[in-house]
Amino acid sequence: MKVKEIMERAGITETGRAIAYIKDALEEINIDGEAQVKTERINIDQNKRFYTFPSDVVKVLQIRCKNHLNSENEYRKISRLLHEPKIVDADGE
Repeated sequence: MKVKEIMERAGITETGRAIAYIKDALEEINIDGEAQVKTERINIDQNKRFYTFPSDVVKVLQIRCKNHLNSENEYRKISRLLHEPKIVDADGE
């Protein structure tokens, strides 16, 4: 739905005010949606790429892995792949 259509349905003639209302509404939805965030930890195995997630997962916010080259138990974020990996693993599905 476009802003113009929303303005017509709501009876608003000022574009700036309509956009502000839309942004406020999206922010409220985001606040309500992020209310039930929980951390799940699983151990990783050497030479394994695919893991199963709990069945109640709706959205994965980030994945972190403990860096093996430090002594501070630092977890580093693993970036998402934009494309399929070019190298196929033995456990590839």
